[in-house]
Amino acid sequence: QVQLVESGGGLVQAGGSLRLSCAVSGRTFSSYKMGWFRQAPGKEREFVAAISWSGSNYADSVKGRFTISRDNAKNTVYLQMNSLKPEDTAVYYCAAGDVNWSVIGDNVKYWGQGTQVTVSS
Repeated sequence: QVQLVESGGGLVQAGGSLRLSCAVSGRTFSSYKMGWFRQAPGKEREFVAAISWSGSNYADSVKGRFTISRDNAKNTVYLQMNSLKPEDTAVYYCAAGDVNWSVIGDNVKYWGQGTQVTVSS
């Protein structure tokens, strides 16, 4: 069984940076595909970034600004967010699984509880 706990959210001004962390507990952390989704009020959940043995993948909206990484020794996955925009405001969810994900993440196996990111103009 796997548990994911996000942290690092908060309020930041446009153009600023923030780093989210996802602490993972349970078996075989390194064997899972890890990633991040986000959901703004009134909008569908959307894919942000993922990392697996084959590399990293990003939504077009964050490509070049966000970087996903993982530290297996610390059982932690990170999302470094730079050049933040008000459109990035959302609850960000850590995710884990072992299959290809849809844009809304309906086939994600494990979810974190979410952490709020607010970007002011």
